[in-house]
Formats: sequence, C-alpha cells, structure tokens
Amino acid sequence: MKIFKAQSSDASELYALEQKLFLSKNYPLSRASFYYHIKNNMLFVAEIDKKIVGYILVLIKRKNAKLYSIGVKEEFRGRKIAQNLLEFSIKELSNIGFNSLLLEVRVDNHEAIKLYKKAGFIMKKSLNKFYLDGCDAYLMELLYASKKL
Repeated sequence: MKIFKAQSSDASELYALEQKLFLSKNYPLSRASFYYHIKNNMLFVAEIDKKIVGYILVLIKRKNAKLYSIGVKEEFRGRKIAQNLLEFSIKELSNIGFNSLLLEVRVDNHEAIKLYKKAGFIMKKSLNKFYLDGCDAYLMELLYASKKL
C-alpha cells in the first residue's frame, strides 16, 4: 500500500468512492469539492495495485486542523488502511507545526470511534442532532507534540 497526496486526476475516482461510502445524511462530498480540497487542504489517498482504496481529508484553517472525512472501500476494510491514513496525516500535520486534530463522528459509527480512541482521540462533547437524519455526533480531539519548523 502506498499513501500520497491526492492529485486533481484522482478527483473522479474519489467522488465515485464517496458515493459508495456515504449516504446524503453523512454529507458526502461532490466532485467539485474533491477538486477544491485537493488544491486547498490535506487530502491523502491509499493505493493498492494502482487503485485508490481509501482516502483521508483534513481541513486546514489557519492554526486549526479538522479531520473532515476518512473512507475505505468496503472490500479493503480490516487491513488497517484507515489507521495508516490517520497516522500518516498526523505525522504530516506535526511536521508542519500542528499539535491537535479535531473531528466529528456519528455516535452510531462504532468502528470509527474505536479507531479514533485507539489513535488517542478523546471525547470533548456531544453535538445534538448534528447530522441531517437527526443523529448526534461526538466532537473528538487529539493532542500531540508537533515538530516546529
């Protein structure tokens, strides 16, 4: 498996993956959004046999980093791809001076919550009716040491 920064040429493949992974209640990204985030945020892809099998999107706003989305093709789950994408992103964020990462996660997404807790994220608070279907979310945060440049 290779992990690298997404390129504009990856946008259509990422959009197709997004449509398979996320229902409208989970705010899936549009193709145009992928083009935007490839240019303006931190978007990494995991590739196996020259095919994208997962991605992670971290939004960067001034001194804040927020994990917006992470997704892995269903047939590739259980191979620690999401964990590797998360670890890779945290290293990259640390290298450019960030020392925390925030995210929101559906309270019923037990696999994701387990992944985030394993990585060291802590629950900050509950967000009532955060998603379109009325599902609550947890706001979680990871604090880590950064390498100041």
